[in-house]
Amino acid sequence: MIQFIDVSKYYPLKRGYRVIMDRVSFRFPEHRNIGILGRNGAGKSTLLRMIAGSEPPDEGMIRRTGKFSWPLGFSGGFNANLSGEENLRFIARIYDADLRQVTEYVREFAELGRAMNEPIKSYSNGMRARLSFGLSLAIDFDVYLIDEVMAVGDPSFRKKSRAAFEERRQRANMILVSHNMNTIREYADIIIMLHEQRLMVYEDLELGIRTYKRLTGGDENDPT
Repeated sequence: MIQFIDVSKYYPLKRGYRVIMDRVSFRFPEHRNIGILGRNGAGKSTLLRMIAGSEPPDEGMIRRTGKFSWPLGFSGGFNANLSGEENLRFIARIYDADLRQVTEYVREFAELGRAMNEPIKSYSNGMRARLSFGLSLAIDFDVYLIDEVMAVGDPSFRKKSRAAFEERRQRANMILVSHNMNTIREYADIIIMLHEQRLMVYEDLELGIRTYKRLTGGDENDPT
């Protein structure tokens, strides 16, 4: 369960503020796969980070029960001076996960070889994403958060990533941000729209998509 209570989020600009949310009180539907839609710049990624707990609101309170992942593929939480394996162990302890199981899974899944013992700061962006994606799948979460990225790496690794993610879907829910309506249709069964600093829920998936396209000036007949 996740609940926003009088939540406000804004970023200071040279003149004034960019407001993402303004005193929003909202209870997210439980045990549903949620697609988040909104205009470019509306704050969808910020919303996802707030759900994850990695970015706090400026005002109000967020209550959550259960285990929420960080956005899949997001590597901003790593300590660049620690090795890949040291980062795994640190994060596994935070989530009270089995250290050995997490390390062995990610070593095999991420295919980073000896680089696992090297500092994260020596990694390419792709290597960081593979490490983060593998770690996300190594820990059992109740809800997986996805910000556009469903898989990373070369075609072979992407295929393996999707297969592993499909297996997780059998026992967990997801909250997904995507501009691809086919992806929303495939993975979501309900839509939450972030529009004009408010959250609106659409139980009817197609109604939510049509409303989104109308608000953004898109073609309602465009499947993407």
